[in-house]
Amino acid sequence: MDRPVLRSIPGEHLADTGQIRTRVDEETRHAMRVVSAVLPFKANSYIMDELIDWSRPPYDDPMFRLVFPHRDMLPPHMFRTMSHLIAKGASRGEVRREANRQRLLLKPHPGGQLEQNVPRHGGSVVEGLQHKYRETVLLFPGAGQTCHAYCGYCFRWAQFVGMPELKQSLPGPANALAYLREHTEVTDALITGGDPLIMSTARLREYIEPLLAPEFEHIRSLRIGTKALGYWPYRFLTDPDADDLLRLFEQCVRAGRTLALMTHFSHGAELGTAAVQRALVRVRATGAVLRAQAPMVRYVNDDSAVWAHMWQRMVELGIHPYYAFVERDTGARNYFAIPLTRALAVYQGALRQVSGLARTSRGPLMSATPGKVVIHGESHVAGRKVFVCSFLQARQPDLVGQPFFAAWSPTATWFDELEPAFADCPFPTGSETAGPQETSGRA
Repeated sequence: MDRPVLRSIPGEHLADTGQIRTRVDEETRHAMRVVSAVLPFKANSYIMDELIDWSRPPYDDPMFRLVFPHRDMLPPHMFRTMSHLIAKGASRGEVRREANRQRLLLKPHPGGQLEQNVPRHGGSVVEGLQHKYRETVLLFPGAGQTCHAYCGYCFRWAQFVGMPELKQSLPGPANALAYLREHTEVTDALITGGDPLIMSTARLREYIEPLLAPEFEHIRSLRIGTKALGYWPYRFLTDPDADDLLRLFEQCVRAGRTLALMTHFSHGAELGTAAVQRALVRVRATGAVLRAQAPMVRYVNDDSAVWAHMWQRMVELGIHPYYAFVERDTGARNYFAIPLTRALAVYQGALRQVSGLARTSRGPLMSATPGKVVIHGESHVAGRKVFVCSFLQARQPDLVGQPFFAAWSPTATWFDELEPAFADCPFPTGSETAGPQETSGRA
C-alpha cells in the first residue's frame, strides 16, 4: 500500500484552501478568519479528499460543518470586535491579546475540570490528571495535546489555543504513575487529549507499558480517547510506526488488561472509507475493544436517521455504540447545541430504527459538574410534564442510578438550565463542591 502523506491545514489557512477560494465568497471567508482567530480549527488532507462531499454547497455537508468555521460560532458582539480588529489590519499580537480575553468568556473549562477534577498528591496539585470519578483517572500526556483535526464542537478546545494557563498537560508519566500507584481504588486509566494517537508509539508506550506491571494490577482497563480512526485511519495502516502501535495494543491484551479505544465518530461518513474499514480490521485483530461516542450537534447529526445508520454501521464494523452526548456548555455551544427535548427525540427515534445490538449507546447524556446525567424520557408526574433523569456516573457514587425529575423545558440545552420539577425534591447533586482528595486510597 502506498503511504499517504498527512497534510495539515491550520485554521488560519482554511479560508484560503483551493476548494474554499473557488466556492465561497470573500465575506464568508473573512468570517472564517475571524472565528478561527478565537476558536481552534484544523483540517487535513484525508478530511478534505475523502470525507467532504464537494459536489454539495459547503455548508450543506455535515463534515464541512464539523471542521470549518462559521460566523455564528461566536456571539455577535464577539464577532464584531474581532472582525473590526482583523479588518483594520491589527497586529498579530493585538489580535491574540483580544482573542485571549474573549476566550475566557466562552467557559473554557466546564464541569469543574480545573477547579474540582484535578487531584492532589503529596500536598501538591498533579497537573495533567483529572480524577472526577472514583474508579477512573484521566491522563493528559503533553505530547498528545493536539489532534489530526479539530471538531468545531470540541469541549476541549481550550487545550489548543496556546494559553498555558488553560491547558492540561503531563510533562511525562512519572507523576501520573506515582498517583496511580497509591490510588488502588482506580480501575480505569483513560489516556486522553487532544488525541494520544497523535504521539509516536514510543512516546505512548512510556505511559502504557508501566501500567502493565504487577504493582498496577488494580488498573484493569486502559482506555485511549482518540479521533484518529475518523480523521486519520492511516495511523493504523501506513504510518511509520503503525505496526508497532498494534503490537503495543496486543501487549496490553496479553498482560490481561482490557484495552478500549474510545473512538469518536460524529457522522456515518467517517465510517464509509476503505481506509477506516481496513484500520478497524487491524485494530480488532489485536484484541482491543472499540467503543464510540459523540455529541448530538446541530447541522451535523441532529437527525434520528443519521444516528441509526451510524450505530448500525458501527455494529457491522465491530464497534460498540457507547454514549450519545449533549453538546457541552462551552465554546461554540450556542451554534451546535440543540434543546434537550429535541436531543431526546433524536435519540429515541434512532433506537426505534435499529436492532438490539445497536441499542447500546446511552443518552442523551450530559457531563455536568456533579456527574453524567442521562435523560431517560419525558413523562407526566402529579400533573406536571417532566424529564425523567438519573446519574450514570457521579462524584458521589451513591447517586448513580438514583432517579430524579426535572421540569420539562422546550428550550433548555444543558443541565444548569433545568429546574427541579417539584419544590420539595431538589436535584441529588451530592458533594458537588468537593474536589479530589489527597492521596489516601480514596479520591
